[in-house]
Order: sequence, then structure tokens, then C-alpha cells
Amino acid sequence: MSKVTTHILDTSRGIPAANVKIKLEIERYGMWEKISEGYTDDDGRLRTLTPQGLMPGRYRMNAAVGAWFARQGISSLYCAAIVDFFMRETDTDLHLPLLISPYGWSTYRGN
Repeated sequence: MSKVTTHILDTSRGIPAANVKIKLEIERYGMWEKISEGYTDDDGRLRTLTPQGLMPGRYRMNAAVGAWFARQGISSLYCAAIVDFFMRETDTDLHLPLLISPYGWSTYRGN
């Protein structure tokens, strides 16, 4: 079984995004079901989002970036950065970094 980790960096200021709430959800019968949640550490990393591992299927990682920017005293356009992805049977662990700024975000498959 596979696991998902992330690392969130604020590219507008060049700092890690600590204490961002992240939910991991799975699609089941057309509905989204939360399977875990956690917060990024001081380095902007979350290594324990899937302690039990994942089976193949469609998932989404929902990072509350708007709340994080608000705590920094910065207004932002987005409330959340949602990464919608498919875990294949052949996938091993997925590292899905997020690069955020107040008016945009991007992701990629890391290692």
C-alpha cells in the first residue's frame, strides 16, 4: 500500500508554510469521504497524512492555504489548494509538494 506526503512552500516570501491544515479524501460512489487530516510541521512538511497506506483509487488533498495566509496577515485569492489525483496500483509513495503564493499555487510529483 502507498502513502502520500507533501511539502508546502510560500514562494512569495521564500518560507515554509507551517501549520497548514490538510485533509485527504477518497472518492467513493461519486462522493468525497475524508480519510485523514493533519498539519504541516515547522518546515512545511506533512509526513503522516496516510499512516495506514492507500489502495488504488481517486483521491484529493485539500490544503487550507487561505486560512494560513490570513494568519500571516496577508489576503489571498484562494481558500484552498485542492490536488485531485489518482493512485494507481503500480504507484509507490507519492510526494505532492505545493508551491503557494497569495494569488496562485502549483504542484508536481516529487520524490
